[in-house]
Amino acid sequence: MSNEKFMTDTLTRKEGSEGGKLSRGIIGAYGAPAIGAGYMYLLINLYIMKFSTDVLLIAPAVMGLIFGVSRVWDAISDPLVGYLSDRTMHSMGRRRIWLLAGILPIGLTFVMVFSPPEELSGSWLIAWMAFGVIGFYSAMTIFIVPHMSLGAELTQNYHERSRLYGLRHIAFTVGSIFSLFSIKLLIDAEQQGEEAVRRMAFELSVAAALITGGMIVYAVVKLRERSDFQGRVQQSPFKAFRDVWQNPHARLVLVVSFIEHVGSAVIALLTLYIAQYVVGRAVLAPLFILAYMIPSSLSVPMWLPLSRKFGKIRLWIFSMLLTGFSFAGMFSLPFIETLDAKVTTIFIFAFFAGLAAGCGGTIAPSVQSDIIDYDEYKTGERKEGSYFAAFNFVFKSAAGVMIVVTGFVLQFSGFVPNQEQTMTVQVVMVSLYGLLPLVCYVTGALIFSRFTLNEEEHARIRAALRES
Repeated sequence: MSNEKFMTDTLTRKEGSEGGKLSRGIIGAYGAPAIGAGYMYLLINLYIMKFSTDVLLIAPAVMGLIFGVSRVWDAISDPLVGYLSDRTMHSMGRRRIWLLAGILPIGLTFVMVFSPPEELSGSWLIAWMAFGVIGFYSAMTIFIVPHMSLGAELTQNYHERSRLYGLRHIAFTVGSIFSLFSIKLLIDAEQQGEEAVRRMAFELSVAAALITGGMIVYAVVKLRERSDFQGRVQQSPFKAFRDVWQNPHARLVLVVSFIEHVGSAVIALLTLYIAQYVVGRAVLAPLFILAYMIPSSLSVPMWLPLSRKFGKIRLWIFSMLLTGFSFAGMFSLPFIETLDAKVTTIFIFAFFAGLAAGCGGTIAPSVQSDIIDYDEYKTGERKEGSYFAAFNFVFKSAAGVMIVVTGFVLQFSGFVPNQEQTMTVQVVMVSLYGLLPLVCYVTGALIFSRFTLNEEEHARIRAALRES
């Protein structure tokens, strides 16, 4: 081992040790690419359905099917990337080489989704959007799974992980906030016509692709990986994912995460529709989302000491319940008569939902990383990629299910784009937007209350690993 490599490994172990703190430089470099990811994901999740139905005039059910097919493909791509990332042997490490590989496909497919040629129509336009959407999520898998896995490797400290992922959540939210300004520009462009929207979408997507690529390069240059984690995965991918499912802590969190993300996916899908067709003010949508994003980001420093005092498990349960009841209040929107009262209602409930999101975004990946340590305790392997591939697949599967369901529900409830909706359609929208998340998050909280990998149990596992 070269002297430089020895010093790099020693520094990484010291910063990621049981009691050591990660430097601000390391945490900042790790979180930086999440700004671009947050921007792209929110723009896709919030605007692509509306862009497709209202600008490109593609039927909601068709777009729902496209996202559904994307989720089927994720069943192959997510586990494949996770396992291959775990198995990678490279001088740069197991993860950073994948981050570099994702730059070009992420940028190209993101631009593609928002830039279909004007002469395309009918089946050709649908094929273009299908290739772009499926390609974008596949490219993001190349980045997201290794990036989340790298976070679990940077530290094995129970609470330091919350600090690391908390800053990543802040960065992701900051990127999402930037996307809100883009959505506002796109909504304003809609008033000028299709050509203005297309031009704006192209310019924004190109800028986002270039900036995100630069942030990923910065992370790759700044971060280092532990060479002793390489080569600690079995040959068979089927065994790796069997281990994930047989891990009782992972199995419970996978179930809870799927239920939780079913509720959160429909929120992202319908926010613009709620603003335009229920509240009656589409231009206010970015402000509604901002009322959610700001407390989500600013509350992270509050949740970190609370997690030390009350424990990560209790805090995550609390965040689920708070999210569910916050969005349940949105069900009242069609029955509120005045615009001011509707706007006030959304702002209040969005604020509390944002607080909950700050907690969940900080605690959830930290708990998931603890589960990976339990796997090392049982198998002696380090397969962060396989675990985060499973968690990522559950997230995208839930989103895919709800995109399909929402597309068909909107279409068969009588939804007509760019027109005033009937009370029936509005009630259907707020039922999906408010009551469904309540059911999902309360159910998830009840199931997660059975989770037993707390701080004491994690300390016992880490002690056993040090002695082995």
